[in-house]
Amino acid sequence: MAIHDHSAHEHGIWTHDHVFLGAGHARAEKRALLATLITALFMAVEIVAGLLFGSMALLADGFHMATHVGALGLAAGAYWLARRHARDTRFTFGTGKFGDLAAFASAIVLGLIALAVAFESIARLIAPVAVNYGSALVIAALGLGVNLISAVILRDDHHAHEHGHLHAHHHDDGHAHGHADNNMRAAYVHVLADAATSVLAIAALAAGLLFGVRFLDPLVGVVGAGVIASWAYGLIRDSALVLLDAEDDPGLAARIRAHIEGVAGTRVNDLHLWRLGPGHRGLIVSLVSPLTTDAEAVKDGLRRHFPDLSHVTVEVAVCADCGAP
Repeated sequence: MAIHDHSAHEHGIWTHDHVFLGAGHARAEKRALLATLITALFMAVEIVAGLLFGSMALLADGFHMATHVGALGLAAGAYWLARRHARDTRFTFGTGKFGDLAAFASAIVLGLIALAVAFESIARLIAPVAVNYGSALVIAALGLGVNLISAVILRDDHHAHEHGHLHAHHHDDGHAHGHADNNMRAAYVHVLADAATSVLAIAALAAGLLFGVRFLDPLVGVVGAGVIASWAYGLIRDSALVLLDAEDDPGLAARIRAHIEGVAGTRVNDLHLWRLGPGHRGLIVSLVSPLTTDAEAVKDGLRRHFPDLSHVTVEVAVCADCGAP
């Protein structure tokens, strides 16, 4: 039995780097930093105004904004660290997962915020407290404006279009999952969650101010907490799958297997497909073939058909009696 083992050979050279950052990494880093600075500025204004005017509502919202500044700062920091250590050999498969790690941490914070909002809202449903509806409306409106500005900065129309397009038109390269940037998604979800709760709060506060419907304010808090918790769960699940090297696209793995086994008698004995970073996947595959099969030819064919495969290792075992049944 002969084995042809792929080591570091790629595109005709025997060494290559392991930089698996997303195509728009630099732009994403700048957008996350800008959103952080805008949110931090508004947070500072609210806290200073709250201290000057003795408004607990302004202070409370200012400290609430601090959690989002932390989340956005975490996203920006992850992009910076991933770029700074992109060529650090300690990271065997690159730093593409820094963003997923930040997204996982950010999603946990988002979930804790949802729990806190739900707890406080339920407490206020049971024991209502006096609300200064006029001041609260102004704060909610200002917060909504800041969140919408940040959301516009963080939104990536190209990726959103690409994601929708690929759901409508089937492709063989797994782009729909492979290009998702969980770090940017986490930052976007934070400001979107705050914007959604601000809209609900404005409606509830207006109802309380104009019609005296007081129970809507805490009720909206419960609903908002449920929405935020749902988004946090989805983000935790998706980022955790990447961090655990889960096979996030079984359909792509099946297509790769079918492509390889299209060669007469070749059988896939073992296949590992995982995500290295936005738009990058790693593949380790072990083949059994009754004939001598060139591992480099297999790799070249895989790269042509599946562009997301950035790091491919192919091992071929030649066994005359081990052909496909």
